[in-house]
Amino acid sequence: MDPALIGTRLASSALGPLIRKLFVQDGPGAGLTGRRVRLSRLVSFRGEKRTLTERDVRGLAARLVADALAVPGEPPFPPDEAEAVAHALARTLLALGDLDMDDVQAVRLGHRELAGRLRDAAPADDGLSTDASLFLESLTEWACLLVLEFFTQRSSFVARTLVEHSRTQAELIAKVDALIARTPRPFAADAAFERRYHAYVTKRQGSLTIYGIDLHDSPDVWPLDGTYLSLEATAPRAAELTGDMPPGAVREAVDAVLAHRAPTGPRPADQALARHDRVLLRGVAGSGKTTLVQWLALSASRGALGDDRMAYLGDRVPFVLPLRTLTRHGERLPAPDRFLTAVGCPLTPPDGWADRVLAAGRGLLLIDGIDEIPEPERDRTRRWLRELLTAYDGGNRWLVTSRPSAVRDDWLAPEGFTELTLSPMSRTEVTAFVRRWHTAAGPDAASYQQPLLDALRTKPDLARLATNPLMCGLICALHRDRRGFLPRGRKSLYDAALDMLLARRDRERDMGDPTGVDLGGAPQVRLIQRLAYWLTVNGRTEMDRARARSIVLDRIPAVPDAAAAGNPDAVFQHLLQRSGLLREPGPDTVDFVHRTFQDYLAAKAIVDEWHIGVLTEHAGDDQWEDVIRMAVAHARPRECAEIFTELLAAADAAPDRRTRLRVLFVATAALEHATELDPEIRRALLDRTDRLIPPRSVEEARELATVGPLVLDLLPGPDDLDDEQARMAVITATHVPSDAALPYLARFATHRHLPVRSQLIWAWSRFDPAAYAEEIVTRLPQERLDFTITEDRQVEELVRLGLRPERLDVRGTVSDGRLATLLGHCDPTELTLERPGPAPALSALSSLGRLRRLTVHLPAEASWSLSAVPGDAPLRRIEMRPPPGTGLGELLRHPTLEWVGLLQDGALPAGDWEVLSALPQVRVVHCRLDPLESAPAPVRLPRVTQLFLEHRAAGMALERVAAVFPGLERLFLIAPGGSADLAPLAALPRLKTVATAGMKLTGTGHLPGVDIVG
Repeated sequence: MDPALIGTRLASSALGPLIRKLFVQDGPGAGLTGRRVRLSRLVSFRGEKRTLTERDVRGLAARLVADALAVPGEPPFPPDEAEAVAHALARTLLALGDLDMDDVQAVRLGHRELAGRLRDAAPADDGLSTDASLFLESLTEWACLLVLEFFTQRSSFVARTLVEHSRTQAELIAKVDALIARTPRPFAADAAFERRYHAYVTKRQGSLTIYGIDLHDSPDVWPLDGTYLSLEATAPRAAELTGDMPPGAVREAVDAVLAHRAPTGPRPADQALARHDRVLLRGVAGSGKTTLVQWLALSASRGALGDDRMAYLGDRVPFVLPLRTLTRHGERLPAPDRFLTAVGCPLTPPDGWADRVLAAGRGLLLIDGIDEIPEPERDRTRRWLRELLTAYDGGNRWLVTSRPSAVRDDWLAPEGFTELTLSPMSRTEVTAFVRRWHTAAGPDAASYQQPLLDALRTKPDLARLATNPLMCGLICALHRDRRGFLPRGRKSLYDAALDMLLARRDRERDMGDPTGVDLGGAPQVRLIQRLAYWLTVNGRTEMDRARARSIVLDRIPAVPDAAAAGNPDAVFQHLLQRSGLLREPGPDTVDFVHRTFQDYLAAKAIVDEWHIGVLTEHAGDDQWEDVIRMAVAHARPRECAEIFTELLAAADAAPDRRTRLRVLFVATAALEHATELDPEIRRALLDRTDRLIPPRSVEEARELATVGPLVLDLLPGPDDLDDEQARMAVITATHVPSDAALPYLARFATHRHLPVRSQLIWAWSRFDPAAYAEEIVTRLPQERLDFTITEDRQVEELVRLGLRPERLDVRGTVSDGRLATLLGHCDPTELTLERPGPAPALSALSSLGRLRRLTVHLPAEASWSLSAVPGDAPLRRIEMRPPPGTGLGELLRHPTLEWVGLLQDGALPAGDWEVLSALPQVRVVHCRLDPLESAPAPVRLPRVTQLFLEHRAAGMALERVAAVFPGLERLFLIAPGGSADLAPLAALPRLKTVATAGMKLTGTGHLPGVDIVG
């Protein structure tokens, strides 16, 4: 019989008082003095406070049994066993006096365990029937329930219990502390290791090699943190989203504007990862890709001690992963636990450390040099990268670098990568670089600084070479080394650099023969170019030291001066230590100090040994572009003619248009290096190229621009081109880093096609601000044209020329003072504003009384509000990334708003959704899926007819769309490579269009009357 049933038959109001008679009543207090009070002292039939006798207990038991039999209904056991049951119950209750425990311990046991202890302590119940035994067991459990209830009501019990808990907790803490002291804590070990690792990265990545600066007493390296020059990066220009665009224009707009691409126009390259978690950065040889990787790693390792601009990396753990090192032997790319070992880091991390860092989203993965591995290995690298992204999807930041043509456009777009391209150095940046170089070179170089700056301004051929940090560094070094006299042309520049590094450096530093080998420049070149040849033919940029030694030693007998120099191993050691061209980046590894020297010397080896078939065999390979150009520069006239003839034949035999274009463009670009060439061959090449002009795509346009100023003579004028052809031609010309492009571009200044004029204003930062403004900007019709402003000098030119564009796109590189000047001067009606830092200055907005459209791009951690926007501004459209930390309440001051964009991840507060629902004119919303899913159930925006919805993960759930936007007519889904089930949209009665870009759709059968654009 269940105790609950016993309690029903014997009401607890009657049973309880009888049970409580078994115990004495204590006074108040916690009972902490003296010994613990055991149950034997609490029962009323034992001890000095005895109030019941054993006879009284037996009478109590008999009464309980009699009351149970007196209840109407079937008796719980045969009545003739009443005396035996009462006797057994009495013996069980008397056993309370024999239990060695206190009340707290009894309560901890529970009523069933306590009843079991009583039965064990009492004599066995022999001769009872089954029903009588069950009754006795149930009554004992019910009695124990009341016993425990009595204990918990005693005045001392609660206090005693708290004391017991405190003692137990103290004992547990002491034991845990002892265990921790004996067992190393993994997170403490992680923190200790990370401190060592950050210090290692700071030293390893904290210096920059300065070519040619190590003359006389100058240092060999340049401290990176004090001299780094932030270059600019640009993103592909995209179409503008409008609320009334036809469905046919949606795909390009959605794909280009919203699929994880940055707003167009130049921006500091070192801020790319502040806005985007994943970036594919393209740049030509020497453009500063690897230096940027060093700078990002250094900034992350220095944390709060570094530049405020780089504070967004302060909590990151950098992993610098040069692909040329990881794939040197063709081995598998490493898993995270082998990242450090694979790049030669001598530190040993705790087990699982890299996995914990990446799983927590704290990693900064810098994957350098897609172009520096053979093309067949690039797909394998992409698969490796995809696996890492799948395993460590959230929070980490990823940068992948490559030469521009090494991988196709959108190569990593399905993985959510933003594509940026390092821009050629502007004149302002070249000037800054030259000044910093001469400061680092010491006081002896000061007198050469201004003459070089003057030469760069007055000699176009020299300025055309100074487009990236590598070439600028060489020019500075040679200008000082030759006391103000510089060679003309790229080949002459490299020849002079080799002479300076190989022959003159030690002699001018009065070092004698520190390796015991006296070897001139020419024999050193003959030996080193064999290393360059092997690396290039094998698609590598690093080799084992043993292989390098073998190649050099095999070649020494064929070079008389080297053979006569003595011990071959000493000659090899001399090349490593003193040539200035080779280095040992890690244990047992040899490479060139820069890829450009490898390409130059490989080309020389090919021409010297006339392996022209190797050139044409690789004519379509992006790694061979500079090799082919330099081979033409090394070749004699008859050899040049043969090279170009073979290249034309290779273009004709190309298996596809892309390869054919690449071969022709490389050949045309090499023309400028040919000192003499048969006019018929030149004409044949130009005629063949002319048939491919204008280019058909942005990719072709960029490749064609690599030909240099020569291409400007091949590009047709605006009258011979349709709108799209004109845009491609302008893209080509704006990527030619020479002021020679200005007259050609000026012919398009009044073009009717807006994208053509947009390309022109976007390219302003690539040229001298004053010259470009006078020749092109002043002639641009301003209607519907966004003026992209990236530097203070552009602001000065607008003010000087009296230009007041109504649509401005102002980047974070414009100073706060110039921003205020610009906005006050123009009072624009439409403004896109980017500001850096966690507390951006937005006070300049307070003067904009005509503002109709505002787009704000700020760092994710920025603290800001909308209070700076004048309440009387006729604002109709606003887009914010991120939304203001103070909430959206300020939007209620702008009842004219029709379009609201909230580009953030994570939830949007319920109060902000209420603000949106209260705006009377809003018809268009642009947001991400996470904020939408956080919308409270009651929120509805029935007036919204168009929704732009972004999502970064694979699957896109649309259930909340119909609930929040019941009046929706047009839906734009942006999740490239993702998927969505459209079935929930069947609940939208007015839906007309669903537009996507590269998504897998299901459930379309539920939308029979809806246009699906994708």
